[in-house]
Amino acid sequence: MALLPILRYPDPRLHTKAAPVSVVDDAIRTLVADMAETMYEAPGIGLAATQVNVHKRIIAIDISEDKSQLQVFINPEILTHDGECESEEGCLSVPGIYERVRRNHRVRVRALNLDGQVFETEAEGLLAVCLQHEIDHLEGIVFVEHLSRLKRFRIKSKLAKQARITA
Repeated sequence: MALLPILRYPDPRLHTKAAPVSVVDDAIRTLVADMAETMYEAPGIGLAATQVNVHKRIIAIDISEDKSQLQVFINPEILTHDGECESEEGCLSVPGIYERVRRNHRVRVRALNLDGQVFETEAEGLLAVCLQHEIDHLEGIVFVEHLSRLKRFRIKSKLAKQARITA
């Protein structure tokens, strides 16, 4: 396994729409293992392949306290959504920034697993929010794009300042 570099907002590659995975093979399974290691090390609870500059429709999520329940969704699609919630979100591609975002409280998702088998799952609360956040990444959308233009400008300025300080 290997740690992968995470793209940082406002990197334009984060706006690339991911392509579907045609075959779930060993290369995809290796990518997922690397994504999981990267996500845990960051640390985070979700990572889309787009965030590591691989533009395939793959997401890894683990919302467990002890990081023991990795969930992988290949070619995920939201089938149904219900309810509304607002919660604070952060993103490994937007380090140190947390903002309130409105999402659906419940979603039903269809995806492929690591064996290439189709499955469906219903999620609510944090898992539903995480799925929507990561699926947005696959569509080339970063969570800050759900915020006002002014907030996005302030976030870009803050991140630019952080980059100058660490450079």
